[in-house]
Amino acid sequence: MNRKDLAVYLIMGTPNCVEDPLVVLKDALEAGVTMFQLREKGDGALKGDELEGFARQCQEICKSYKVPFIINDDVELAIKLHADGVHVGQDDIALTEIREKFTGRIVGVSVHTQQELEGAIKGDADYVGIGPIYETRSKSDAKAPAGLTFLRQARGLLPDFPIVAIGGITPENAHEPLQAGADGVAIISAICQCQDRHATVSLILSKDGIRR
Repeated sequence: MNRKDLAVYLIMGTPNCVEDPLVVLKDALEAGVTMFQLREKGDGALKGDELEGFARQCQEICKSYKVPFIINDDVELAIKLHADGVHVGQDDIALTEIREKFTGRIVGVSVHTQQELEGAIKGDADYVGIGPIYETRSKSDAKAPAGLTFLRQARGLLPDFPIVAIGGITPENAHEPLQAGADGVAIISAICQCQDRHATVSLILSKDGIRR
């Protein structure tokens, strides 16, 4: 993967949308989103065949825009659909096991400490997600906001490693994690629930440092 793929990283599931989620996804991709992660969690989340069907629809839309399609946590579904990648947390399947099943595809990992960061590197992750940078309502199980301190430390330790910032990021504050060293920002609510996705994505893309 290219570090620029992380520039504006949309994370979305059906519970995050007030409109038709497929319309939201297509609209966001049209606006310039550079990577998409299907994260189907929360009240009313799709499961089983419904989830697979929805995931396939999302995948086809991403293919039409030539944007990487990532699945959150569900490694088996990612393998079944030949997804471009999978993103996992610290409580999910071991990285070594994922790599055995997911050869040649993107593997992202959420990290919150230097120890977790080092583990992701040793496990051959392609990128890490650091956060929550700010307080977020999109994840009921989110950890306390980490601010920008660890992000700066991670970038200092790993000058060339792909890093995306996540958690409470909006067009108004996106410049802060970018200036702190993130290659891009991962966003849920600020894109899924905004009234003008084109304006929102354009504003994020205009922030200092996001275009290299």
